[in-house]
Parts: sequence; C-alpha cells; structure tokens
Amino acid sequence: MATFLYKLGRSAFRRRRLVALLWVALLALAGVGAATAPAATSSSFSIPGTEAQRAFDLLEQRFPGASADGATARVVFKAPAGQSMQDPANKAKVAKTVAALQSGSDQIARVTDPYTAQAVSRDGSTAYVSVAYKVNAMELTDATRDALKETGRAAQGQGLTVEIGGDALQTMPEQGASEVIGIVLAGVVLVITFGSLVAAGLPLLTAVIGVGIGVSTITALANVLDLGTTTSTLASMIGLAVGIDYALFIVSRYRSELAEGHTKEEAAGRAVGTAGSAVVFAGLTVVIALVGLAVVNIPMLTKMGFAAAGTVVIAVLIALTLIPALLGFAGDKVVSRKQRKGKGKGTASDKPNGGTRWARFVIRRPLMVLVVGVLGLGAIAVPAASLEMGLPDDGAKPTSTSERRAYDALSDGFGPGFNGPLLVVVDGDKAAADKTVTSIKGVEGWAAVTPPTPNKAGDAAMITVIPKDRPSSAETERLVHDIRGATGDDVLVTGATAMNIDFSQKMNDALLPYLALVVGLAFLLLMVVFRSVLVPLKAALGFLLSVVAALGAVVAVFQWGWLGSVFGVEQTGPIMSMMPIFMVGVVFGLAMDYEVFLVTRMREAYVHGARPGEAIVTGFRHGARVVTAAAVIMIAVFSGFIGSSEQMVKMIGFGLAVAVLFDAFVVRMAIVPAVLALLGHKAWWLPKWLGRVLPNVDVEGEGLAAAAPAGGAAPPAGTEKELAKA
Repeated sequence: MATFLYKLGRSAFRRRRLVALLWVALLALAGVGAATAPAATSSSFSIPGTEAQRAFDLLEQRFPGASADGATARVVFKAPAGQSMQDPANKAKVAKTVAALQSGSDQIARVTDPYTAQAVSRDGSTAYVSVAYKVNAMELTDATRDALKETGRAAQGQGLTVEIGGDALQTMPEQGASEVIGIVLAGVVLVITFGSLVAAGLPLLTAVIGVGIGVSTITALANVLDLGTTTSTLASMIGLAVGIDYALFIVSRYRSELAEGHTKEEAAGRAVGTAGSAVVFAGLTVVIALVGLAVVNIPMLTKMGFAAAGTVVIAVLIALTLIPALLGFAGDKVVSRKQRKGKGKGTASDKPNGGTRWARFVIRRPLMVLVVGVLGLGAIAVPAASLEMGLPDDGAKPTSTSERRAYDALSDGFGPGFNGPLLVVVDGDKAAADKTVTSIKGVEGWAAVTPPTPNKAGDAAMITVIPKDRPSSAETERLVHDIRGATGDDVLVTGATAMNIDFSQKMNDALLPYLALVVGLAFLLLMVVFRSVLVPLKAALGFLLSVVAALGAVVAVFQWGWLGSVFGVEQTGPIMSMMPIFMVGVVFGLAMDYEVFLVTRMREAYVHGARPGEAIVTGFRHGARVVTAAAVIMIAVFSGFIGSSEQMVKMIGFGLAVAVLFDAFVVRMAIVPAVLALLGHKAWWLPKWLGRVLPNVDVEGEGLAAAAPAGGAAPPAGTEKELAKA
C-alpha cells in the first residue's frame, strides 16, 4: 500500500493543476446539485419494533386523521394575582387566541378550547390551549412556528402571562456559529504548530472543501434518498474533525521529509506513502464506527451514519490527492520562515523536543505512569455506574425560554405529569377499554385517567393517563412499564413520553452489540496495520477506558449536578439516550486516528531496526506535537457547543470534549507508551500462522526505497543513529 500511495502522492504533486481543478469541479458540481435540488423534507422519526411505534401504527389504521404522532403545542395562560382564568375578560382573550390558532396554519389538525376540555386548574389560576399538528415536529414549516409564536405574543396583555411549550417549537440547533468558532481556534492552533500561515491554512482549506462536497451531495440527494434535514448534522461535524486531522498528518510528515533533505516531489510522495497509509486505516476505523450505527435499527441514525461515513471517505481522498497537489503550489512557504532561511534545517528530526522528553520520562517510569493513568480515569468513571438514560424534556431548558416557563406554569397549576401525558391505545371494544381503565387505576404513579374515547367503528379506543411525576423521571418510566405489565397484548402505551422511554431502551440494548461490532472490526483492522495482537488489544481497551471515564464525567455534571452551575446546567436529569452510542462512534474514530498516527511511526522505527524504547521515543518525536495539535483542535471545536442553551447540545459538546481530552492526553500520550515500554519486543509479537494469513499492507513504507527514483535522495538514516545524535 505504501508504494501505491507514494506513487499517488508524487503523481498528484506533478499534476497539481489537474488534481486541484478536479476537486474544484466536484465542489462546484455538488454545490449546483444542492442549489437546484428540491427543498429537503424532514423524514419522519420512527423506532421499528417498539411498543410505542406499534401503537402509532395502530392509531393511523383505527383513527385516520387523528395525527397521533404529530407535533403538539400548549399555549399556557396564567392569570395575574387576584384574578381567575374564569373571569369573562380572560375567557374572551383565550377564545380569541383559539380562533387565531385555528386559522394560523394549514398544518394544524385541531385546537382544543380549555373551557370545554377541562384544561383549567382547580384554583382557576392557569389554563392551557392544546394544539395538535398533522405532521411531526421535524416537518413543521417555519411559517407554522412563526404563526404559533405570534399568536402567543398577541395574547399577552391585561396582566395575563402567556407561554408556549411542546415539541412544536423544537428545531435543530444552529451549528454555524460553533463551527466558525471551531475553525478559527483550529487556525490559531495550526499556526502555532507549524509556524507558517500557508501550512496552517492547508488543513483548514481542504477540510472545508471536503465538508462542502459532502454536505452539498447530501442536500442534493436528500429527496431521492429520503435523507431529511438532520442527516448532514453528523456529517459536517465529523467531516470537519477528520478533514483537519488527516491533512494535518500529511502536511506534518511532508515537512519532516523536507527536513531530511528530500526534494519537494519526493517528500510529497513519501508523506502520502507513510502518513497517508495511516490516514487510510484511520479513515476505515471511522467508517466502521459510523456505518455500524445501522445496528441500532433506527432509520434516522442509520442514514446519518452512512452520510457521515461518505464525508469521511471524501476527507481521506482529499488528504491523499489534493493535499500533495496544494503542497506543490505552496513551494517553500509550507515551512516556517526560520527553516526557509536554513536555520531550522534538520531540527524536526535531530533536536529533542517536548515529545522526546515526555517519552523518555514514561520509559523510565512506565509502571507509575500506567497506574496513575488507569486509576485516575477509573476514578472519574465511577459515576458511570449510576447512568440513567432518557431524553431531556422542557424542564431542562433555561428559565429564559418560553418552553421552560410554560413547563413550570403547567407543573404549578396541574402537576408535573401534565407535561408528559401517556396515550394508551386499546385494540378492542368498549368492554376491553373499560377493563383497561380499571387495570390502569390499579397501578401506582398516575394522577388522572380519562374515560376511553372510541373510534367510529367501535373496535379501538384511546385513554389518556397523566403521570404524577415529570416526563423524564424514573417514576414515570416505572408507570409506563407497570401499565404495560398490568394490561394485555391488545393494549399499547405510546405518546412522546413513552416513545422517549422506548427509544432509550432501544439505544441501551444496542450499545453492547454496537461496541462489539465496532471494536471487533477495528481490532482486526489494526492487527493488519501493526501486525501485532497486543497493540490493537491495548488500543481497544484504552479507548473503552476513556469513553467510560467521559461518561462518568457527564453523569457527574448533568445527572448529579456536580459543577452544574459552571457549565450552565439548569436542571439535572437523565443522560440523553443517544449519548453513549454517539460518544462511542465519534470518539472511537478520533481515538484511532491518534493511535494509528502515533503508533505507526513507532512501528516504522521498530521495523527499521530501532529497539522498542527507541521506537517509542521516535514515534513521540515525530508524532506527539501533531497529535497534540489535532486533539486541542477537536477539544476546542467540541467545547464551543457547551455554551449552547440547548441541554442536549451542551451535553454532547461537554461529553465529546472530555472524551477527546482523556483519550488523547491520558490514554494515547501516557498509557499507550507505558504499556509498550513494559511489553518491549512482545508488543510486536504476532503468531507465525497469523502472520501468513494477514495481508502485508506495508504501512511502515519498507517498499519506498525500491519505489524511489534513481536520482532521489537516500532513505532516512537509521533510527538508532538518529537517536544517538539527539
């Protein structure tokens, strides 16, 4: 592989104008396709195989036009002190609001008058108007949401407090600002790392081109493949992360090869042949992690995973072809001014740096470093044992939002359970429905149970159950399970709260199979890369340790409330159900990037004759600075999301930032070299029979000497001599 990539890098360097033109043409073609394609619609959210989904399917059959899985909104009215919502003036205001809502959008299915639906609190202080929509929250138009907000604003006055809650106002958080901040921070880190604006600009430019092509292609194919408007979210986040990382690895190796005395074309070929091999295998591990999301069997997640995997493939191809082409255009400007003047020549290879000094420290005290690293992450991971998964409700939003104030007003006036009613669907006649009501009243945890509402045919009925506790509480989850246990197979529990519970359970059930698939396939892949059994095993175990520690930190902050005020946590509650799998998929890809790039350089030195300890030092001399820069960039990008007002986005940003922090700086920079130092030669052991079976992909670049042109520079000097100079 190294020989093929070496030739590809030299070819791209020589034919740089053609290569650059092809990528610009692809970007333009994808952009035109995205601009001319029909506007993407949000695909419906479904969870195949769950009781909540079966209930929605049954409702569509037996209650046509009921829009049971449609978005909902609640316009909550709170009377001023000394007044009641039963006062004529306030009733007139509510009636006017109901009329305005009914005519506000053609996506509205029905609007319920609180005075006919008994939606006025006992003390008369609070009332709410229920609004049901024909489509789910993802499919609501901006005009519909604007009409809802405008109606709420118009209802204000005469001392009335009017707030709007429900999932109708939920939109995908805008990520543009966070991405821009991340790119700016990445640029600063790259300039510090390379000491050259041109070298720093190349990873940013190519990452933006890759994300542009990927996201534009997703947009262009959205209607054809029913991708929906949320599919590109993960693709843009992952594409930006790996795009910067892969380009950073190639540019760094190119500068290192130049410092060894190679010509520019030869350096480009060698950079792609060596670092490019690491990029290919790192990219494959990310693709495995993203495509593996199909194991969860949630269509929306599967599409997001495949779309993001496609963007990663584009990032790999750009790193292997466009980067060497742009290096050809950059000329001497890709190295720092100091090196251009000749003062820094050879510095990259000969002078001990921070990575060298750290590696030597670890080699001298491997057991101490290993114990401190493992015990430290183990202590942080302890809260993960108390992990409770769910989906945050409006009660987790900041008190500055209308949704949170509506949530609090309903809780005060009617009880917290009114924020998450359960919908029980009975597949049977009136007698079966009445029997179901009796069974429900026999369990604990409900505040109110409405009489059954039969369909026209009389063969099905709906029952609304109001829990005593808030939607995301463990008590409400217990109530759902108790109702299901107390009733037969012809009774199904659904509604947003039950759907969230089923979604969390599905994610929980899929976690272990997903981990086994991703880690297992990556283990086999890394065994091919490193031709070792223990190195891939150590990589996988280290990754699991960093992810569990990151989950422990998330539980401590967002579930237990430790340092909650520092991170702006308004209300503690369950951890978002997607969080563990999302962290595994994203962090695994980035962790394997760092692992492959750092350890491949160690393997390269070992194969070329260095002793195990010397190989570790060589890997850190060449790779520590680059891996540190890549990790700092990712931490900065993910930390930008912590400032979001959305609890889910805040949680994702925090979780990914600390996971990368733990994995890059504790696992890859401390535990990995400590384990390799303790193992010595055994680290690179591979059974002979397995060595014959596994393909030899030559990631270390042993074949590059034969591929080098007759007049090219000699291969780099032996690693042992290089270390002797240092």
